[in-house]
Amino acid sequence: MWTQGEINGYKYFAKVYHGGSHFGINEGQISKLTIKKGDKMLYNFDRGLDFDNLDKEGKKVYQQILSDHN
Repeated sequence: MWTQGEINGYKYFAKVYHGGSHFGINEGQISKLTIKKGDKMLYNFDRGLDFDNLDKEGKKVYQQILSDHN
């Protein structure tokens, strides 16, 4: 299932499954995750990490997303 949201000005888009997978972040339920601030893409995971340019606040948002959906 695709889900999206916004936390503290960071928008995210995630593909979340009902169970964990070796394709997921930390073998969890999120297999795809994009985090953006404005038009700038800061983080992308697509069955593996593509890039991580998150700042300190962005890393807090990332942790919140994992907590909510993983």
